[in-house]
Amino acid sequence: MAAFTDILSSVYTELLDFLLFSLGLWMVFGKLKWKQRWMAWVPGLRIAALGRSVQLTREGILCGIMEVVSFVVGYFSKGEITDRFTLFLSLAMLVLLVLLVVYRLRIYVRLLRVFGMKKRWILVWIFFDWLVLMIIGFGKKFQPVELPEPEDWEAGTAPAEISGAENVHFRPAAESGLSVDLFERTAKDFGKTHYLLKDISLDIPKGSLVLLLGGSGAGKTTLVNAIIGYEKAKARMTLNGADIYKDYAHMKYKIGFVPQKNLMRGNDTVLQTVDDAAELRLPSAVSTAERKSRVQEVMDLLGLSAGASGLVCKKSGGQLRRISIAMELVSDPELFVLDEPDSGLDGVIAREIFSKLRAIADEGRIVIVITHTPDRVIDLFDKVIVLARDSGRVGRLAFYGSPQEARDFFGKETMEDVVMSVNSKEQGGEGLAEHYIERYAALAAATEGGAAT
Repeated sequence: MAAFTDILSSVYTELLDFLLFSLGLWMVFGKLKWKQRWMAWVPGLRIAALGRSVQLTREGILCGIMEVVSFVVGYFSKGEITDRFTLFLSLAMLVLLVLLVVYRLRIYVRLLRVFGMKKRWILVWIFFDWLVLMIIGFGKKFQPVELPEPEDWEAGTAPAEISGAENVHFRPAAESGLSVDLFERTAKDFGKTHYLLKDISLDIPKGSLVLLLGGSGAGKTTLVNAIIGYEKAKARMTLNGADIYKDYAHMKYKIGFVPQKNLMRGNDTVLQTVDDAAELRLPSAVSTAERKSRVQEVMDLLGLSAGASGLVCKKSGGQLRRISIAMELVSDPELFVLDEPDSGLDGVIAREIFSKLRAIADEGRIVIVITHTPDRVIDLFDKVIVLARDSGRVGRLAFYGSPQEARDFFGKETMEDVVMSVNSKEQGGEGLAEHYIERYAALAAATEGGAAT
């Protein structure tokens, strides 16, 4: 009797779970304008339909097939394992379940993005999938947003074959300046390898102000993160002869990075903000007098001394960017990287910011800048790096040289036109990325040392 009660309870629980999951999915399909909502009630078909509704058709179909197959395999492998065939079925069942979980998670994460929910909801989904579907389906505040097709936002899984692109490697690192020799930068997503960058090799001399250009998805921020060691790639990165990756614990203090967003306390004064940054970033061996001297030197260089006692929250956009720069510059880095330091600033203020960066580079540092409005200050730059996305959606090096060499190479007068020449036609560009990637690879290979400098 007890055994019968246990079986009945198990059946009741599974039936309730099925009904709640299907009802939640039926409501979700309604919000997604899915015409065949009845699929929410059919095992196998429902996960395939969900995958297709969030633009992951392949994953949905595979999940649907595996769900059916796992049910069949599970049915035949029930009972005690008494022979090799049953053992084989049990192992096959385990493999299928693992694959099913992986592909389902990909679909669920995508669905959370569609409805603007945080990724942490996936933890609830793992244990109570029906609950998340019910919340999305019946919650009025959760409405779908249009996301780009996966082909547009996902990194590539198969880099394009470009003649000569790999020939830029296997050269000695420069003894001074920044030497970048990146073979590839990949990322794993539920067991799937995505290629973000490939075959980027260049040397940047000391005292250079460098512009990093590229269209959306070309990998500008990814390259910067790889160079500074924040997200390591399969690469060799050296700064003035020292290996950034192998000696990262020491080298990270020689690198300054200014992100797009200003990160500082509004109720502190400018002097307090820069002095606190110095106390955090300078070695403990530096005396208080030396630290204060360094802070004053940086404040003078960036024109912050006159308003040193003013509150940060009272400062203009241009002044905030200068304070952000000072917070990193105070540690006296050899490499200085800035992500859109002129974002939201007018031409006059932007010019002022870049003039300060020019002065910083002239002190013997390397300064790399990402900006979407390069032409108003292009005369201040020594070098230009142009990244382009190949047909496999992988960021590659399309050019490295002086601004004038870039104009000659691309046959364009402005840097904005240079970017448009390597952007895809879907982005309004000329779609010539692979042409220039291959052409530059040939130029770099012909240059002594294997890469243009």
